[in-house]
Amino acid sequence: MEEDLIKKIIAFRNERNWEQFHNPKDLAISISLEASELLEIFQWSGSDLEKKDKLEEMKEELADILIYSVLLTEKLEINITDIIKKKLQKNEEKYNKEKSYGSSKKYTELR
Repeated sequence: MEEDLIKKIIAFRNERNWEQFHNPKDLAISISLEASELLEIFQWSGSDLEKKDKLEEMKEELADILIYSVLLTEKLEINITDIIKKKLQKNEEKYNKEKSYGSSKKYTELR
């Protein structure tokens, strides 16, 4: 993630004195609530699994999720790039390319 973008998110929060409300518990709750709002877009969608007519709403909910995620990593003093790289490496080990290619099975089923 761009360092400038992270700085803008932090500056936005600080300019409003909201850091006092941004403890790890409440940020985690906020991420979950925003993820639920994203999921709500798909509720009762029938056969239309993509909901292309709701793309702008999806973008807004995804942005909220990402912003709260950035704030949580900042609060916990976690480097976003580092944790994503580590998780990708872990997933590469769990999901062997040859065994997982085109499969939706969980890694425990691919052994």
